[in-house]
Amino acid sequence: MTKILKLSTAAFLFLTVISGAKAQFTLSGEFRPRAEFSHGVKTLAAEDQHASFFISQRTRLNFAYTGEKLKTGLVLQDVRNWGSQPQLVGNEDFSTSIHQAWLEYHVLPELSFKVGRMNLSYDNQRILGSVGWAQQARSHDLLLVKYEGLLKIHLGVAYHENSDRSNNFYLGPDAYKTMQFLWAHHTMDELKMSLLFLNNGVPVPVTVGPGGVLIDQGISFSQTLGPLVHYTANNFGLMAEAYYQGGKDATENSLSAFYGNLEASSSPLEKLSLKLGYEYLSGTAFDETEKNHSFTPFYGTNHKFNGFMDYFYVGNHVNNVGLQDLYLNAGYGLEKTSLNASVHLFRSAALLAADAAKYLGTEVDLSCSWKLDEELGLSAGYSQLFAGESMELLKGGLADVYQGWAWIMITVKPTFFSSE
Repeated sequence: MTKILKLSTAAFLFLTVISGAKAQFTLSGEFRPRAEFSHGVKTLAAEDQHASFFISQRTRLNFAYTGEKLKTGLVLQDVRNWGSQPQLVGNEDFSTSIHQAWLEYHVLPELSFKVGRMNLSYDNQRILGSVGWAQQARSHDLLLVKYEGLLKIHLGVAYHENSDRSNNFYLGPDAYKTMQFLWAHHTMDELKMSLLFLNNGVPVPVTVGPGGVLIDQGISFSQTLGPLVHYTANNFGLMAEAYYQGGKDATENSLSAFYGNLEASSSPLEKLSLKLGYEYLSGTAFDETEKNHSFTPFYGTNHKFNGFMDYFYVGNHVNNVGLQDLYLNAGYGLEKTSLNASVHLFRSAALLAADAAKYLGTEVDLSCSWKLDEELGLSAGYSQLFAGESMELLKGGLADVYQGWAWIMITVKPTFFSSE
């Protein structure tokens, strides 16, 4: 921790000196403690299960430099639960990590190369997102080539390796060995159109010796391809997206899966917004053994979708029966206050069992936020799941037990220095 702070201070002083001419330097921070009450989050609570209460915190120090052709970003991050370290800390070597560390150079005004550790956030973040709700968030190590003229085209290439360079094996901790994506986007008056292609390669063992020693390793590739179209006019909007997944899954089974989402939005009153949508993620039925039909949204901000209690696709529900989500969202915004309410009706996409109903449950999410000043915000929320009996088959626990979650969060984003 001390070395990181010394390095950060040196970088701050250096960039402060050079930022005088045609360059901008900003040093900012983020402090985000969040308290949560949980009884049945991600999976159904059991009859005798006690509720949990904990407080987590994200702390960040952000460096941003912008020159004529060069941009750099550095984000130092500490994420912890209160009480996870003793009061008299003797070793903080692993308490702070680098969440982002990238540079971007513009070869031409429309063409740039960005390399390092960075967030990826595209379209509605269903496939590639920053996962900002999670205290640790998500970042990738990759090379990103960006062309942004009348048509925006981004090409990302990532390749992972462990510290043992005597072989080409990758044993984690991340989800892929290699990944490439191509994103194209065009805006035309009221119409926005995007096309995404993702080639995801995960490591799979080919030969394992005595004692589980890995002798040979291969890569299993899957491909995700699909468009997103968003039309807005006056107080009405319509968004449609669809993706197909093919190739092989992590166990090298053949993969054939589909995703679709259709959402209508409207603002009937000046401060009121409404959304009605239906999302479908294909799944694999209980008696299907020859092919995997389960769609995976991979590296998206999945907490944003399918209810805030995270029963689906937030580190879970992969290679399962899929999901149908019929949802209604209402938002009301004032000058410094916003209120939001959502209802989700969940059904499985494929059969859980021969005699099981597809209805999984209904979730209600309520949240509000207050902007107390330019650097300080307060938000809170409450969610409750009314589970169906089939959710027991999927998650375990008991459907008729109270399943609820409440949270309150303070967000402070001060700017310590800016050369602007």
